[in-house]
Amino acid sequence: MKKRIALIAHDMKKDDMVELASRHADMLRQCLLVATGTTGKRLHDEVGLTVERKLSGPSGGDLQIGAELAEGKVDLVIFLRDPMTPQPHEPDINALVRACDVHNVPCATNLASAELLLAQLVPHHHHNK
Repeated sequence: MKKRIALIAHDMKKDDMVELASRHADMLRQCLLVATGTTGKRLHDEVGLTVERKLSGPSGGDLQIGAELAEGKVDLVIFLRDPMTPQPHEPDINALVRACDVHNVPCATNLASAELLLAQLVPHHHHNK
C-alpha cells in the first residue's frame, strides 16, 4: 500500500516545504500526496510532484484533510506551521493537529520533525547484508 501523505505549509513556511520536498522528491514520488491550495501548486510546479490539491487552509483545506484523516485515509501529516504569525483559521489548524492525536497519525509541525518522519519512510531493504 502506498503511503498517503498530507503536506501543508503556512505562507512563511512554503519555501521550506518546497525545499523539504525537493530533498525527498524520489521518496515522495512513491507516495500519494495531498496538499492544501498554494502549497500543492508549488510542489507540482517547482518540484514536479503529483499532488491532489485541496482548498487553501483558510478556505477549509485543513478541514478537508482532517476529514480524510478521520476516515483513515492519511498516513502522515507534515504541517509546517508559522508560529510567529496569527492565522485566521487557527481553530482549523488546531482541529487538524488534534485529529492526528485522536487517530494516532504522525504529525510533524516543523522541519526538524518532518525530516525525522520522512527518514523513517525510506524503504529499509538496502540495509540488508
